[in-house]
Amino acid sequence: MDNETNETVPPNPPRLIPRKTVLRAALATTAALPVALLGAPALARALASTGTAPALTPPCDDGDDPTPPQTEGPYFKPRSPQRASLLEPGLPGTRLTVTGYVFGLACRPISGVLLDFWQADDNGAYDNTGFRLRGHQYTDARGAFALTTIVPGLYPGRTRHLHVKVQAPNRPVLTTQLYFPNEPRNATDTIFDPRLLMTVRDADGGRQASFDFVLDVPQTPGPTPTDTPPPGGTWTAGAAYRAGDRVTYAARAYLCLQAHTAQPGWEPPNVPALWQAA
Repeated sequence: MDNETNETVPPNPPRLIPRKTVLRAALATTAALPVALLGAPALARALASTGTAPALTPPCDDGDDPTPPQTEGPYFKPRSPQRASLLEPGLPGTRLTVTGYVFGLACRPISGVLLDFWQADDNGAYDNTGFRLRGHQYTDARGAFALTTIVPGLYPGRTRHLHVKVQAPNRPVLTTQLYFPNEPRNATDTIFDPRLLMTVRDADGGRQASFDFVLDVPQTPGPTPTDTPPPGGTWTAGAAYRAGDRVTYAARAYLCLQAHTAQPGWEPPNVPALWQAA
């Protein structure tokens, strides 16, 4: 970002992946994937109380619009420390893990993207003297990021939210905010934008969230992947599965964890956020 141009961007070159969905499926099979990513939703979508799955937030398909910007607010501070975890000893609050990817306009991941997060504490207060609950990080070679923090508290006039600045190398800064689904104040917050809703679920005594950023970065689309038929079983690419559905794949049974349309690469053993061994 403009006031952090002296930061050193990690030297990892971008590893170009054809499509967002293929990237997610491929990363789900990578043994080196961080534990935080393995436990997070594989799709940037949440189940509503009706059990239906809303559209991707925001969608990423060739030609789609970038993630919408939002106001910076009065509490941003430059020169935050580089760190992926904002937790500190004695910090009260519910643990929150936010994971996702950063893509360009052709849904190809971008490495070395700067993400600078800041937020209110459990009581709704911002640290304006130090850097509590403030920090920046960079996407890895797969375009992935992972933030460990707490669920922000509420303060007058606003719903629950996280602030973030996102900047690809040598590109303009996107300043925006991320929101939590099913918050009562979403309906009364004049800044709230449903396109910026994270996927959020309870897990391991805390909460896990997922969100993918789409930046206004021109890219050349990659080739269309080749479908690979499954080695037997009832799981079928292209089928629409609902939470609770059961399938078999490679002689094992699996339980669907969240509604989705199956795609090549999303076979049950490859995507633990979508399927659980039954």
